[in-house]
Amino acid sequence: MTQLTQAGQNLVNDLSNRYGFSPDAVTTMLQAVVNGRGTMAQFSHPEFGGSGQWMQGGMTMIGDMFNNGLKNSVVNLCGEISQVLANEPGLFATGGSFQSQSQGNSNQGSSYQDQGTGAPMGPSSLFKPDPRQQWYPQDLGPPSATGAQNNVRYAYFANARRLAVDSGGDVWVYDTLDHQIGGFSQQQGSGGSITFSSQYGTVNLSSLPVVMRGGQPVAPQQAPAPAPAASYSYSDPAPPAPAPADGGSGGGDVFGALERLGDLKSKGILSDEEFASKKAELLERL
Repeated sequence: MTQLTQAGQNLVNDLSNRYGFSPDAVTTMLQAVVNGRGTMAQFSHPEFGGSGQWMQGGMTMIGDMFNNGLKNSVVNLCGEISQVLANEPGLFATGGSFQSQSQGNSNQGSSYQDQGTGAPMGPSSLFKPDPRQQWYPQDLGPPSATGAQNNVRYAYFANARRLAVDSGGDVWVYDTLDHQIGGFSQQQGSGGSITFSSQYGTVNLSSLPVVMRGGQPVAPQQAPAPAPAASYSYSDPAPPAPAPADGGSGGGDVFGALERLGDLKSKGILSDEEFASKKAELLERL
């Protein structure tokens, strides 16, 4: 039985006083209408004539079939409960589930199908959350899809762009970025990798940023700082010396100068004495 909040208990007491049923009977009917997603109920309680069923805008049957007064009270009670539940935001949010499917011999997969579930999914002021069912952070709201395979449970929140994964009681919450997740697959065996499918194809779950683990926020991972521009200081080794420019004092330039001196001598521009003197100066640079 779903546990009621104080507001839920106040509603039950008010309906009990106005319709003449016990709080236990009204609570039973409230749960039955919740299970019927606000549009139908299958119930069983002595105060309602035993087993019966109600359908919004349709037929109502009770065990005491000739008691029209009781039948009218049941119809009015269910109708009012239905109106109250319709005003509970997100209580019957359309959700989906990841249907398990086989993917060969090495993988177990689950694909997302958008379909309604048979139980309240969203936050409500009338009912306390069931910790056995709502294992993901409550502030994420109702999931778009849920599923489980092996020892892993998933809850995908498309509007919040979050994915909650429960692996052995350790709950991880991922930022799904701009992925539109459509299914999961898990490698068989202990520590098998988990992948999901989106509009970008098959993606490894480890590529998504982790924003929460075990109920505690996780600091975003910072990108490594760019390497500083090259610079030299007193502690840095000196940069390599540039190669000598043409016409400098390198060995190749000396031999070139000697060739030019020989040309000048052969043309009669330099005398033997001048040629010998300049040649000696150049040879001293080697």
